[in-house]
Amino acid sequence: MTKTLGILGGLGPAASVYFYQLITEHTEARCDQDHLDIILISKASIPDRTDYILGKSEESPLPAMEAGVKKLAESGAQIIAIPCNTAHYFYDEIEKISPVPVLNIVKETVLLAKENGIRKLGIMATEGTLHAGAYQQACASLSMESVLPCESSRKILMNIIYNDIKTAKNPDMNAFLAVAAELYANGAEAIVLGCTELSLIRGLEAYPQFRFIDSLHVLAFRAIESCEKKPCGFPAIFGKRKYI
Repeated sequence: MTKTLGILGGLGPAASVYFYQLITEHTEARCDQDHLDIILISKASIPDRTDYILGKSEESPLPAMEAGVKKLAESGAQIIAIPCNTAHYFYDEIEKISPVPVLNIVKETVLLAKENGIRKLGIMATEGTLHAGAYQQACASLSMESVLPCESSRKILMNIIYNDIKTAKNPDMNAFLAVAAELYANGAEAIVLGCTELSLIRGLEAYPQFRFIDSLHVLAFRAIESCEKKPCGFPAIFGKRKYI
């Protein structure tokens, strides 16, 4: 029986809108009733995750996130997705209090890379996600190596995420591609877009010299599948998924 998806959004808002769009566009459907039932909370007021992780803010996002997850479950959600990589710093605490399963965008993304034969994975993410070591730990658990951007490249990514994409400006593509080139020069075989704001950068297929794995696409695929609908129209790499 099809399950109802709960989305804890607003982290940030544009990425949540795009996630909802991905779910809708990539669910095999011939009529309205073939689509997922979705409950969405867009709680943009949740404190910044990176600022808290880096000690720049004492206001923890966790209480608001826990309240959002509980509200989704109480409203009928049977699977919950949180379209924010940095928020997964709090995943263990959220999983403990959630009455229903919560998908893990980081673990699912690294698993997809592993299934596609990637041994060294480049990571593009917020400073909070990189500092927390979420992708590094997920890679290590699957006997994979992670390749991280240098300090100056991390600042470039933070500028693109916070000053370009979050403010609805066009991202600095030259700077973005320079970071990608650095990761590849250091041995990366593919690069994870490990921040859902980076998923809003369109047209990356124009740069075939880089292999990007979009974490938001991975989360959308798993959400559709976990709710017992059939995903469609995803990149070929998703054809290797071992889930039923």
